[in-house]
Amino acid sequence: MILLIWLAVLVTAILLYFRKLYSTFSRHGIKHIKPVPIFGNMAKIILRTEHLNDELLKLYNEFPDERFVGRYDFNKEVILARDLELIKNITVKDFEHFIDHRFVFGSSESFFSRNLLSLRGQEWKDMRSTLSPAFTSSKIRLMVPFMVEVGDQMMRSLHKLIRESKSGSVDIECKDLTTRYANDVIASCAFGLKIDSHNDKNNSFYALGKETSTLTFHKVLSSFVLVAAPAVGELFKLDILSESSKKAFKSLVLDTMENRELNNIVRPDMIHLLMEAKKGKLTHEDIKSNDVAAGFATVTESSVGKKAVNRDWSDGDLVAQAVLFFIAGFETVSSGMSFLLHELAMNPDVQERLAQEIKENDAKNGGKFDFNSIQNMTYMDMVVSGDTYAMNCDLFEIKLLRFWPPALALDRICTKDYNLGKPNSKAEKDYIIRKGTGVWIPVYSIHHDPKYYPNPDKFDPERFSEENRHTINPLAYMPFGVGPRNCIGSRFALCEIKVMTYQILREMELSPCEKTCIPARLSKETFNPKLHGGHWLKFRLRK
Repeated sequence: MILLIWLAVLVTAILLYFRKLYSTFSRHGIKHIKPVPIFGNMAKIILRTEHLNDELLKLYNEFPDERFVGRYDFNKEVILARDLELIKNITVKDFEHFIDHRFVFGSSESFFSRNLLSLRGQEWKDMRSTLSPAFTSSKIRLMVPFMVEVGDQMMRSLHKLIRESKSGSVDIECKDLTTRYANDVIASCAFGLKIDSHNDKNNSFYALGKETSTLTFHKVLSSFVLVAAPAVGELFKLDILSESSKKAFKSLVLDTMENRELNNIVRPDMIHLLMEAKKGKLTHEDIKSNDVAAGFATVTESSVGKKAVNRDWSDGDLVAQAVLFFIAGFETVSSGMSFLLHELAMNPDVQERLAQEIKENDAKNGGKFDFNSIQNMTYMDMVVSGDTYAMNCDLFEIKLLRFWPPALALDRICTKDYNLGKPNSKAEKDYIIRKGTGVWIPVYSIHHDPKYYPNPDKFDPERFSEENRHTINPLAYMPFGVGPRNCIGSRFALCEIKVMTYQILREMELSPCEKTCIPARLSKETFNPKLHGGHWLKFRLRK
């Protein structure tokens, strides 16, 4: 009997604890979906019955009259901002209150805690200013020949597969295709390595990329633990990079730098730019305020990234940035490209119009193309900008970036108490978000809101034509983020996507096959944005 009494007391205490824990939003009149004890609103995501993006989309659509709503990530309160002016305040006007990302991807000893994505406060500002000159159009221009060379390798592989087929066509899993392309581009443009992942399927560089960029359940859970209980993360030294991956990256970067120093090798790639950054030789003199060549989706560097910095960075800091470039180039760009190829196959009229522009550009330039010619392709910019994956927001039309933004949501953490205002027009009191509270900005949900994009599920590059783009609310378009924390590599990513699209459509015609995911829906089996069943399409030679 005594045991039962104590058990009842324990259960009651636990229930009262969770009742109080999950009562904040109710007490302040903030709409939210009822949480589950311990998991909060993460239960379906953890059990993989729902993708995180679907959960955020449901929350966004559930309360259309709210400026912001609430959710619980396990035991942590999180605000989901819906109102565009509020989002502008959070990311731009009152940026100093939300300067940092919420998520941490490794303990203090991890390379991930030292990269540009994870750095916080003044350290982040200094690193942003140090690196921003490396991502101007003048720097990206020099890397286009490397991208073209990698694309030629890919095209030779596709031609070989079609020759060996009996039907004159071949079904391709495009996420695998674009990942191998992106892997070889980042190997060349960042590390000065020549890799052919289409023929050498299991090369060590590709294996390293797959291991580090795949968001496994263990990695995501570790990340949430680092947010919810940072002391526990530090105690167990949680990290999304394995020890073997860390050693491989350190050796790759530092050995390459040492070899170049000893042999006076200069190659216009990311390793060279990091070496220049360490020496303080990167300057902001070629950053233009109106970089027309970048395209509609390009984000503008803020004043934060243009300040002169006199700071010594360690070898570990440089390796950390190289790791970030590698993973962003490997996973985010490849995802954007695979979604774009899917949309082109599903919209043959758009594909043919773009192929015609490519054909005309080819004829005009004798079969050659470079940074200038590809950036001057109007329809190309319209197509890519319209749906480009939300990872790099500088060059494409935003059709792809709007439709499949690489970052399905942006995250911030409140660093100083901040008045969010009233949650809705009927509320009587303002809500003060406390220091340490997380914020979600639902990019995908906003990009698919009919209030901002009529008929939002239609792939329509004409939204981003010269005649129509003025109708787009600039606050409702954020494929590469918004404010000083926007994507530093948007120019590189957009240029890479354009080069690949150019090379494929110049020679190949894309169409759906039996395995194509129709209608498109995100897989619940992975935290990475991926279509259910894969990105399968049919490739045949263009007549």
